[in-house]
Amino acid sequence: MGIQDIIEGKKQWRAHMARVKALPPDYQIVYKEIQRYFFKVGPIDLFDGSLLSGIVDFFEEGVAAGKGVLELIGNDVAAFCDDLVKDSRTYADIYQESISGEPGTAEK
Repeated sequence: MGIQDIIEGKKQWRAHMARVKALPPDYQIVYKEIQRYFFKVGPIDLFDGSLLSGIVDFFEEGVAAGKGVLELIGNDVAAFCDDLVKDSRTYADIYQESISGEPGTAEK
């Protein structure tokens, strides 16, 4: 990864966060909780940008439709997050495989 990639990544992240800041306050709070949860759980494809960007797209559509954030995701943020990444590998899966010695043995 070169310096240009790092600079471009920062530009994209700033643009992404500007979209988040344009959301109503309740959406921003829930987005930050989702982001925090994903940073802990660690879906491998989190940093390709599509997962978090897709959530912002979904939230922007909800705002445009006049819906509250909990109408979109339900009352359990963790359950919403788990459902989004249920078929994705996580860093926890990789760790579990490394200690068991067998690829693909981590339980979902």
